[in-house]
Amino acid sequence: MVASNRVAVSTDTLDAVDLGLLGLLRTNARLSNSALAASVGIAASTCLERVRSLVSRGVIRRFTVDVNPAALGLGVQALISINIHSGARSQITPFATRIRELPEVVQFFFVGGNEDFLVHVAVRDTDGLRRFVVDNLSADPVVAATRTSIIFDHVSPPL
Repeated sequence: MVASNRVAVSTDTLDAVDLGLLGLLRTNARLSNSALAASVGIAASTCLERVRSLVSRGVIRRFTVDVNPAALGLGVQALISINIHSGARSQITPFATRIRELPEVVQFFFVGGNEDFLVHVAVRDTDGLRRFVVDNLSADPVVAATRTSIIFDHVSPPL
């Protein structure tokens, strides 16, 4: 089985204030505690405790930054679906670990359905994409097939 960062989370105790905090933090994780508190109408001390609780319960997994890959010279993004050979099921975890640690990988998904994995990559150009697929996927004996789709636009809407 592929290692996961999933944690059992109880969402039955999320109220309107928690949902408001989550929405604000998804939009801007750098908001100050006082700005968060004012936006949802609670005291700063209460807000701090609410955010800490969301973190400790696994609702908030991390605070991060959304970097534009093009600003780093990574002008091509793609989604690559990967099928592994049915006889290679014992290699799922080592394969997944190796692929998700590659610097080109933006997101990595272990999925059910027609594919086994879905990988979001960002590379400099189409030559870089070809090299990624050929060197890291096609050359791997675990991989049965890949299908690559170029991403024209990517927008992350709020939950």
